[in-house]
Amino acid sequence: MSDVLAQLQQVLEARKAAADPDSSYVASLHAKGLNKILEKVGEESVETLLAAKDAHTSGDNSDLVYETADLWFHTLVMLSHLGATAEDVLAELARRFDLSGLQEKAQREKN
Repeated sequence: MSDVLAQLQQVLEARKAAADPDSSYVASLHAKGLNKILEKVGEESVETLLAAKDAHTSGDNSDLVYETADLWFHTLVMLSHLGATAEDVLAELARRFDLSGLQEKAQREKN
């Protein structure tokens, strides 16, 4: 896993466990609960999609990268809240690595 991703995950877990919600954004999200975290993931998803549309038109990916970072961040908070990790997602991606997308989709549809 990337060093940045591993470091971020450590910070998120530490703030989830011990930070004061009045002084930590991550702790405040956890204190507000899953619905607030999901709201933020949804908001960041929409902002990422709009930035992608703008990048397609303008050729400038800077806002797309910025919004994708926000989306990833909030997705990591969501995973943490539910007891999952970035490593779990990376393991799933690794599992799919030798499958074609069509094969992977067909396997999901059988289940």
